[in-house]
This record gives sequence, C-alpha cells and structure tokens, in this order.
Amino acid sequence: MNRLNAVVTHIEGEQNLHIISFDYEGVSLKMMGLDLPKGLHVNAHVTLGIKPSHVAIAKNLQGELSYSNQLSATIESIENGKLLSNILLHVKGNEVQSFITLGSSTRMNLQKGDEVTLLLKASELFVLEVLDA
Repeated sequence: MNRLNAVVTHIEGEQNLHIISFDYEGVSLKMMGLDLPKGLHVNAHVTLGIKPSHVAIAKNLQGELSYSNQLSATIESIENGKLLSNILLHVKGNEVQSFITLGSSTRMNLQKGDEVTLLLKASELFVLEVLDA
C-alpha cells in the first residue's frame, strides 16, 4: 500500500458525493468519495492511500488527461516477473510502488532513472488516516 502524507485544502460536496483537495508537498491532489472520513476538515493532516495496482505510469506525457492527479517521479528500480513489472518510484522524497503489466513496461522501455509521470484517478485515492482528528 502506498502512503502519502498530505493536508486537506478544500472540501466540496453535493448530497453524498465529495471532492476533497489536498496539498502533497506543494502538489495538488484530488479525491472523490461518498462519505467523509471521521474528523476530516480543511487543514487536517492525513495519510492518503493508493494501491500499487492503481498507479499508472506515463512516459513522455503530452496533452490533456482526465486524471487530476499527476505526479513527477523517477524510477528507482524495476523487477520484471512473467506477467507483471513491480516498479519502485521516487516521488518528492517518498517511495511509491506501481504494478503494471510486463508488456506495458517492455513497450515503454522503462529503465531505472527514467523520469515519468504517475497518474492517480481521484476515485482510487483514499484517506487511510486523519492524523489530527
């Protein structure tokens, strides 16, 4: 499980749907969810979670995407299995893990040291813990 410490900057809601904005090391992240975690409020410090299987990787990214969460990263290591590649990335002082298919890793010619962009869907980001609740 990937963990990122962030601060809540904005909360929007309509009926049970919420869009929550966070500051993660100077980068804006957004999360979409149905219920607000207990104790969540603007300026709350939180630990965000993202499953490694939900971290997409882009190389030489250009154009507009619907992904609101895009983080610059450097590939630290790649372990290739028979079907999947386990990629460890350095993101603003933290390590983030991504699982992608071996075919994608090979097609993209991913190498240690490559600069890439991590793509995280707002619906896949979640609050693991409210640190100051």
